[in-house]
Amino acid sequence: MKNQCPKCKSTLIEARHVGRKVGGKTGAVAGAAVGAASAAGGAELGASIGLVAGPAGALVGGLAGALLGGLLGGSSGCIAGAKLGDVVDDHVLDNYVCLNCQHQFHLAGGTSSSDQ
Repeated sequence: MKNQCPKCKSTLIEARHVGRKVGGKTGAVAGAAVGAASAAGGAELGASIGLVAGPAGALVGGLAGALLGGLLGGSSGCIAGAKLGDVVDDHVLDNYVCLNCQHQFHLAGGTSSSDQ
């Protein structure tokens, strides 16, 4: 059976994904901050590897290591935040909106948790 709006019974509904969006953005910022904080380790490793090519290689290697640390931290945080946001969407928020009457509701056995 297709999901439908509890107010007007329309099947034209859409997921809003508010938790996923907020969680993903928050996780990306937090992950990038952690990645930047640990970038010193990445920069040191990159500089050590780049030292084979001389001082310029050490500089480029250090920058690349720091950049990769921030990027990896940001992407990991974004994924984790989005997964947590999905759980919040599914169990807490009124994650669906009817495209016919604009009623926002939560799908939990076909009942509405809000009477807007």
